[in-house]
Amino acid sequence: MDVASIPQTSQTAGTSAASEDRTMINSDFQTFLTMLTTQMQNQDPLNPMESTEFATQLATFSGVEQQVRTNELLGSLQDSMALSSMGQITGWIGMDARAEMPMAFDGEPLTLYASDNALADRMELVVTDADGQTLQRVAIPATETAFAWAGVTTDGDPLPSGVYGFHVEYFRDDEPIDTQPAQGYARIEEAQIVNGDIWLSMPGGVQVNAALIQAVRDPL
Repeated sequence: MDVASIPQTSQTAGTSAASEDRTMINSDFQTFLTMLTTQMQNQDPLNPMESTEFATQLATFSGVEQQVRTNELLGSLQDSMALSSMGQITGWIGMDARAEMPMAFDGEPLTLYASDNALADRMELVVTDADGQTLQRVAIPATETAFAWAGVTTDGDPLPSGVYGFHVEYFRDDEPIDTQPAQGYARIEEAQIVNGDIWLSMPGGVQVNAALIQAVRDPL
């Protein structure tokens, strides 16, 4: 089972990269002008370069410089939008969020949710470990109602604490017809902006993109 992880690139790093790009393009532009001047001074007087060729080279480099400036402006706009959204999402910290995600289990039953499938006459919850290996299959109601996962073996022994993955398999006449991730609630511990996106930290080191949150509620 894969636990989502946040890319290790911060907003500061993104700003620094843009600044480095700007410095590089300025340096390259000066180098280009020096080379162009040298080229003009040392061209063959019997076969001089057409002025249109110089203009084409200059226009090409100018277009690259303009693209870098455009990228910087778009990056700044993206950061501003992310900061605005962050101001709203900070109110979520400490609340329970519902999403399709791996979930931390500490011995207490977990409440999960599965999407309904009108064609299915049977549904099974498939539980996987941290390596994505199937641990167990549990029959669940073939409806969209919430159900509990007790976190115990077939013998009734509790499973060890850790992060588990959950998905639902749908059957009709014992033939599989669909597979969907299960949803669950987890406490939001932290929110941070990474590459213009807002990521939420959940128990067990689980990271979820805020755009994937389906519902938020007060802690039970």
